[in-house]
Amino acid sequence: MTDRSTPAHYSPQLDSDTRRPTPATGSERETLSAVLDWHRATFALKCAGLSAEQLSRMAVPPSELSLHGMVRHLAGVERWWFRIQFAGEDLPLLYYSDDDPHQDFTALDGDPDEAFAVWRAECERSRQIVTAAASLEETGIRKRTGEPVSLRSILVDMIAEYARHNGHADLLRERLDGTIGR
Repeated sequence: MTDRSTPAHYSPQLDSDTRRPTPATGSERETLSAVLDWHRATFALKCAGLSAEQLSRMAVPPSELSLHGMVRHLAGVERWWFRIQFAGEDLPLLYYSDDDPHQDFTALDGDPDEAFAVWRAECERSRQIVTAAASLEETGIRKRTGEPVSLRSILVDMIAEYARHNGHADLLRERLDGTIGR
């Protein structure tokens, strides 16, 4: 009989981990949306339980990355792709200006809790936009090129964006308090 216990190299399941497993079956929209939500929840979990000072600390010099900066960045990315480019909403960019294009990471004014509230609101609006779309083939317009971009492409790009930043968050969290594998 084969031992079906969790392999030793897997990260332990923490009590604070409330992520829902991604579906093994389902439509493409359900699967992509669930994987994106899993990555969103993973990012939130990597930030859980830290003080405002820890969230804002640039803990891997010389990098200017911090968890506070990353949540600001991710809120801006959610708005940019789903609301501005796909849905065509006429909104200001978050934490960005031509004079200071990296302010999402470097101008850490404000409370991290506020940044997380903005991020959660942007994620919720993104979910609403995905749900309301007729299909994954529906397109928005890339603002920089004027070319169409499909909802499918945006979902895949957003999964990659979160996966990349979750890796960064792993390193930051380990440097901040030694926590690994969240």
